[in-house]
Order: sequence, then C-alpha cells, then structure tokens
Amino acid sequence: MAELSYISGPRGDRLAYVFTPGAGPCVVFLSGYRSDMEGTKAVHLEAWAVARGRAFLRLDYAGHGASGGVFEDGCIGDWAADAEAVIRAATEGPMVLVGSSMGGWIACLLSQRLDLAGFVGIAAAPDFTEDGFWAGFSDGQRRRVMEEGGIELPSAYEDPYVVTRKLIEDGRRNLVLRAPLPMTWPVRLLQGTEDEAVERSVALALLDRIEADDLRLTLVKGADHRFSDPACLSAIEAAIEAVS
Repeated sequence: MAELSYISGPRGDRLAYVFTPGAGPCVVFLSGYRSDMEGTKAVHLEAWAVARGRAFLRLDYAGHGASGGVFEDGCIGDWAADAEAVIRAATEGPMVLVGSSMGGWIACLLSQRLDLAGFVGIAAAPDFTEDGFWAGFSDGQRRRVMEEGGIELPSAYEDPYVVTRKLIEDGRRNLVLRAPLPMTWPVRLLQGTEDEAVERSVALALLDRIEADDLRLTLVKGADHRFSDPACLSAIEAAIEAVS
C-alpha cells in the first residue's frame, strides 16, 4: 500500500493523496460531498488497480479527510482546483477519472482542463447545489442562506452540515447541465435505481448533455447511493476496463 503524501493546494491548504505507480492510463478516484479517499469504493479500486499493475490516485479535497482546511470554507470550484493540483503533481499522461457523486461533477469540470482517456461516473451529481439544495429550499431558507451566509441541514449519514452562500453562488458558476459537454473519450455512467440522493433524471440529463461517440448509462436495479456492494464494485471495475 502506497504511503500518504501531501502538497500545498491552490489556497495554501495541505492536500493529502495516495498515489500508486503502475501502467497507464492512471485511474483517478474523485470522492463525493463530505466523503474522503478512505471510502469503500476508493480503497477497493486501489486494491483492484494494484493487482493489475495499474497506476492509481485517490485524494482528499481541502476540508475533507486527511487534508487541511475547513469544510464550510470550500465550494465546488475550490475542490475541483484542489483535485486538479494533486493530479498535475502526482500523475502524467492521459487518465481515467472515476467520479462518485459530487466527484462526478468535479470530473465533468476537470474533463475540460485535463488529458483524459476515459470517464466513469458513479451516481454522478452535477449541479446539485442548484438543482438539489437551492431548488429544495423554502423562501425562508433561501433568505437565510443569502442574508446570514448559510443554513444547517440534517444528514442521513452523519452530523448536520452547513450549506453556505459561497457554495450556492460558486455552484452557479460551475453548472455543467446547461450546455453541451464535449468528451472525445469513452464514458460510462452508473446509477442505482434506489439512489435516495441522486435521482435517475440527473443521470439522464448528464447522458443528454455529454457529447461523446462512446457513451453508455447503466441503471443497476436496487442499488442505492453508496453503490458499494460487491455487484456494484464489479460494475465499476468493468466500466473502468471499458474506458481504458
């Protein structure tokens, strides 16, 4: 198992990552909102890549996991910049981006900046700050976000968390479902039918917006947002192989 490494991020935060050298294209795992690189999918895929001699990178955005920074200070644009900085420091050549939930949104942004060999989206959640948080807020909640700077929301997985005005406003600057999204490499999108956090309509919208010659969306019956049982992990492995 490779050791934890660090770089100084774009805003001065210490960013943690684990890079395992091997054959390319490097597989880069991008985790979700309030998740980190110690999650089931990231660790499983690292072991899968090592067993096949593949290069693999997992990382934590600022305010997540082993990285420095405060979660509430961050936003989509910041976390995308963090991921880009780590990727450029740790890897070279074309890569396969594997984005889980928010990581799928970040992968869409980075796909327009980096040299990709393929993209795998797992319950990808592009534009969730606008189409999820903001769209679901009452008028009173919207006022509190804009006037007070944030609002605390309950979580189905962990402690309550704060949605900030910065997150909402930055999210609007980074929307990807409002215009065509060109991708000249193979793309595989995976979505569970029982996902309680990302509706199937989001996967379909992403399918419609991505412009790619080799693009497939797979709906997995009964899978939830975690998408990490043995069958789901096997599906991710197959998707990576298909785009590599």
